[in-house]
Amino acid sequence: MVSKKEVSSEQKKLPLRFKKASAFNIFGSLNRLLFPSFKNQIGWWAPFILLILGFILYANSFKNQYALDDGIVIQKNEYVKRGIRGIPKILSTDAYDSFYNQMNAKQQLSGGRYRPLSVVTFAIEQELFGTKEAVVNKDNNAAEEKTASWVDLAFIRHFLNVAFYVLSVIVLFYFLRKFIFKENPLIAFIACLIFLIHPIHTEVVANIKSRDEILSFLFTILTFISLFRYQQSKEKKQLIFSLLFYFFALLSKEYAITLLLLIPILLYTKTLLSLKESFVKTIPFFIVAIVYLFIRFSVVGKGGAFDNPDVLNNPFKFATASEKWATKIELLNHYLKLLFYPQPLSSDYSYNTIPYISFASKWVWASIFIHLSMIVAAVVLFFKRNILSFALAFYLLHLFLISNLIMDLGATMGERLIYHSSFGFSLIIAVFINWILSIASDKNIKLFIGATIALFTIIFCGRIIMERNAQWKNDTTLFIADVKTVPNSALVNGNAGKAYLDLSEKPENKLLEKELIIKAIYHLKKSVCIHKEYVNGYLNIGVAYFKLKNYDKARASWDIVKNIYPNNPFLKNNLKLMGSTYFNDAMTMGSKHPLEALKLLEKALEVSPQNADYWYNLGGVSYTVGDFEKARNAWKNTLLLDPNNMEAKQGMSALPPKNK
Repeated sequence: MVSKKEVSSEQKKLPLRFKKASAFNIFGSLNRLLFPSFKNQIGWWAPFILLILGFILYANSFKNQYALDDGIVIQKNEYVKRGIRGIPKILSTDAYDSFYNQMNAKQQLSGGRYRPLSVVTFAIEQELFGTKEAVVNKDNNAAEEKTASWVDLAFIRHFLNVAFYVLSVIVLFYFLRKFIFKENPLIAFIACLIFLIHPIHTEVVANIKSRDEILSFLFTILTFISLFRYQQSKEKKQLIFSLLFYFFALLSKEYAITLLLLIPILLYTKTLLSLKESFVKTIPFFIVAIVYLFIRFSVVGKGGAFDNPDVLNNPFKFATASEKWATKIELLNHYLKLLFYPQPLSSDYSYNTIPYISFASKWVWASIFIHLSMIVAAVVLFFKRNILSFALAFYLLHLFLISNLIMDLGATMGERLIYHSSFGFSLIIAVFINWILSIASDKNIKLFIGATIALFTIIFCGRIIMERNAQWKNDTTLFIADVKTVPNSALVNGNAGKAYLDLSEKPENKLLEKELIIKAIYHLKKSVCIHKEYVNGYLNIGVAYFKLKNYDKARASWDIVKNIYPNNPFLKNNLKLMGSTYFNDAMTMGSKHPLEALKLLEKALEVSPQNADYWYNLGGVSYTVGDFEKARNAWKNTLLLDPNNMEAKQGMSALPPKNK
């Protein structure tokens, strides 16, 4: 039997963590349990947490459909639909080449878009899981048979987007933990956690087309990893891997050009290399970049270097020179604001979402001060070999690429555009949080503060991410949500109007059809009020009025389109449908109301003047009402369009001779 005195003596030998059961001591126990191994090696739990958390936050995007530019880049891309057979075309044309061909248009975006790698992955998915479009053999006009689709590719593509995203974060953690923060892995984990859960990334992950951003970032980090391995081992294969990954990063998106500066900055700050040696080590990457630029120029040339007439692709078209620069500079603050407080989020920031601004605004000068200060800090910290110089450079270099300050992008701003820069932001915030935690001397308090901040941030960001994922379900849900966020955007109002039109066609909304069409007209009219030459707005206003059987207003809208974009393929289809409607109504009236039928046939011919059948029937009705001259003219036009039309010939022979 143990005496009371002996028990007391044994208790004194127990570790401190077992003496009390306070909250701090519980956290202290977890701290000692987890962090000792974390300091010496990559803890298995860290990438596991990133993996699980990433899939939890984005799991509700798996059931999403296609949205925004997914249609023109994936669904309607003739090269993607061919599967593997389309890859040569993908590698040798502009990313929007198929769309431009369908629209009978030239390149619309400044500089062109050569980002084939992500599109190649879409073609591979199409080959493995989807329907492949028949490819015509020019020699014998034979076409391969289509294969049946057995799975919904949207699910697979959304799943892979999330998988690539989470993989890139885990690879990032490995890079930071292994090569950058060997002595303080907590910073690596915090940086990756912030990057993973930042809601501004929802567009990149939930919009399948934005896989180019994910792959570009993934291959950028793989480039760094192989380069550092080469520095340590001097194995040439690691240098070859690094150069190959760099080439893949460039093929994913042009942003990887920044590595020509980021590589020497990183080498100088994290190795013993001199400044000169750091730049010499970058020479092979310059060669790869030159090869890429040669390929890119060979494929897309200078791109749409002309001054685009459409303000949706030329957002500063109506601004003065001074307003252009002031607005571009002030927009840098919008990105910072979204990085610190990512609400509200929008799929579009085009004209007139953000009004033009002048240098009289204090916010322009605030932006100049903030960003010049960041540049100065990056330079000063660089010569001190401080990793924050790399973080600032990563943020600023990618920011300036998408700022419209160097070249016009054809877009005001976009959440996907700040994706790369957000890593620099995450790294800076991680270092700052680690500094705050280091102030607390007690490890238990430090862990409590850290866990509280992490839990609050995950809950706050997670709620935004899941809500935003749901809004990205398809164009309908996306634009009806976004029109509340950016009510002055011409594009979002136009797309919201189209969304309401789509809803009006669903069988379950039959009772609400007219109400939904009226909502559509409201947003569509607002879109063309903001942007006077918004073709899609006028097209869909015409569709809305057509559904309401107000054909005159429908035609008035389509006549505006004809003046702006006469070769628009959708306009041709709409006018053909309208002509068919007039014609069918005229045939329904028949001999009972010949004069009304005559008016409808004339309207049908106004929108479809090349239709021989309409001309023939116009001649027949004119003959019936005794207008032989109109009948003769109608049948002449019939025979011009269809010389073998026997009925028109018979009609001409039945006409009385002209009066002399």
